[in-house]
Amino acid sequence: MAKITLVDDDENIVTSVSLALESHGHTVKAYYDGAAGLAALENDPPDVAILDVKMPRMDGMEVLRRLRRTSDIPVIILTSKDEEIDEILGFNLGADDYIHKPFSQRLLIERVKAVLRRAGRGEADEAAGPTAAPGGDAAGRALKRGKLTLDPARHESLWDGKPVKLTVTEFLLLQSLAQRPGFVKSRDNLMDAAYDDQVYVDDRTIDSHIKRMRKKFREVDPEFDAIETLYGVGYRYRES
Repeated sequence: MAKITLVDDDENIVTSVSLALESHGHTVKAYYDGAAGLAALENDPPDVAILDVKMPRMDGMEVLRRLRRTSDIPVIILTSKDEEIDEILGFNLGADDYIHKPFSQRLLIERVKAVLRRAGRGEADEAAGPTAAPGGDAAGRALKRGKLTLDPARHESLWDGKPVKLTVTEFLLLQSLAQRPGFVKSRDNLMDAAYDDQVYVDDRTIDSHIKRMRKKFREVDPEFDAIETLYGVGYRYRES
């Protein structure tokens, strides 16, 4: 069903997670340190990457930071830390999901399934064909709003003709906002658009994704201001 790269220095976790994922039809390649994992991710990109945070040679956050320079593959972060700052940092660096150790295998499987669905790799989407997208035909058509062009079939985002590389989650959030310019989307609305019903995220997760998205667009256009914040309410895409 999907190619998954797992990077974790704990052999017990690698063994148990690999068996669980393979039992659901996935192909798993495992690496035990961050440097080896990063090289594998760059040379043979998977459909999903699962990264531990604390690892030898290079920690998971650094792997994620370097990976995001060139790749938008979905990334799930594993960590035994409970500090809020680690989770915020992970989302700011471009993680798509975050799981605290210890975790159940069932939880991980559901998170992987959710990330694949958001990336257009869910079972229903594959059965419908290579250009299918969550939400049906309307969600699969290219969307143009002023300088913004979003093409879900190609996972392509352009601003004034210049490419902006977005993660799966960022793309879905922006698509939700741009579909109805001028209308306010609460954080709950945006969570529903970008996350599976079985995945819970809190407000700061959405805020982190929006912050990172704005930064990416301002790298190609310093005057970018299309995503407005309405404090205490949510976000909206500015009408052009």
